[in-house]
Amino acid sequence: MRLSKRPARLNSTVNPQSGIGPRHWPLWNLSRPVLCYLLAVVAAALVCVAATAALVPITTQSLIWCALLVGAEIAHLETARGIERIRELGAEGRPHMHLQSIWIFAGLLLLPPPLLAVLITISYAHSWLRVYRRRSILHRKVFSAATVILACTGAGLLLYVGTSNQFTPYIERLDGAAGLGVLVLAGGVYFAINYALVVAMIIVTNPDKPGRAALGNPSDVLIVLAAVGVGCGIALVVTERPWLLPVLMVTPLALQLGLLLPQFQNAARTDAKTALLDPSFWAELAGRELARARRLGSTVGVLMIDLDHFKGVDDGYGHPAGDEVLRAVAKAIREHVRASDFVGRYGGDEFVVLLPGVTEAELTVIANRVKTGIGQLAVEVPVAGTAGAIGTTTITGLTASIGGAVYPESATDLTPLLCAADAAAYRAKAAGRNRFVLADEQMIAIPEQGRAAGGIEAR
Repeated sequence: MRLSKRPARLNSTVNPQSGIGPRHWPLWNLSRPVLCYLLAVVAAALVCVAATAALVPITTQSLIWCALLVGAEIAHLETARGIERIRELGAEGRPHMHLQSIWIFAGLLLLPPPLLAVLITISYAHSWLRVYRRRSILHRKVFSAATVILACTGAGLLLYVGTSNQFTPYIERLDGAAGLGVLVLAGGVYFAINYALVVAMIIVTNPDKPGRAALGNPSDVLIVLAAVGVGCGIALVVTERPWLLPVLMVTPLALQLGLLLPQFQNAARTDAKTALLDPSFWAELAGRELARARRLGSTVGVLMIDLDHFKGVDDGYGHPAGDEVLRAVAKAIREHVRASDFVGRYGGDEFVVLLPGVTEAELTVIANRVKTGIGQLAVEVPVAGTAGAIGTTTITGLTASIGGAVYPESATDLTPLLCAADAAAYRAKAAGRNRFVLADEQMIAIPEQGRAAGGIEAR
């Protein structure tokens, strides 16, 4: 198959968000109505921050509370980075409901407005830098943070009125049925303002789509409502028993990993044998990342990983042994790529990795790291013994031929990009296996010396 003409290379040292200058930011590519709406929301948020900055004094206690919430929020997002990236990609075109509201609503009940703004800013900056690896368009994160500030302002006003014109910490002034009613109303206002502003942006951005498509799923709405409820509990614990905060942090992590992770693993259509993404879902995510790379002027790398002599494992030790090897290789690949990369099983003994934002040099480093990791595996597998007994043996000496390609240097669409990586993997096999070949380049990794012919050994 003939690949598309190789386009001019990007300058790999340029940051797609800021290195090309403010005049070239994706922000200015927005239509006039969308740009005006975004700037109006951000301006309103800044006005709210300025207007409330001096209302409540910042005490040592409030600084301690702010530090506790910031630390807990960072720990939470660090633990759940992988699933949040998949959830955010899956929410394209509708509201993305996240559990950051747990810490933000707790901050609303505890912190003076300036410290609440600090908490929100750190939360969204951390998610942009660490969870989305600057792959999410920056002005979207700024807009989202602004909607949360406005939502907190509206909910804070209701709490102020509901506590007889008393300022934070509100959690210490809410009691009984009346306090519960005020708290529930404040949670509703917080959610309604944030949700309405985000839905309006989606509708304005996609005028050709029906408005109901921007509303999202009802189950997603429950995520934020649950987050508000947990946030109330965290605020109470911070004021009464702060040493219990690490214990209570188990709740949001359990929500994220115990409920949302299985939900999205099922939705992600993972491969039953290796727990990696299956080919169709991997291709769906890859298509979205390529579209994002086009918007950002960024890059996307693809690795095609083909195990060498895998048929010898199946024929020599049986299919159960082959399955164990596949699982071990899948785990090794996940451990040696970045947390932000998407690993899928392409079929048989082939694996594929999507690496957003990499240069050719970075792709080379990661590919050789994966190759080394596979070569270091020692996989214990079942084998049939005498008289029907089942024993075990350890397989070592596994190797892989890896091909790599980078958008837009190698190709500008997903299918040609995969073909380029696959052709490079074929060249690696033809040249002796156990090496990495970059599309359209000479081979750049030399196989280890001293390998036995055929590579795989049992002991």
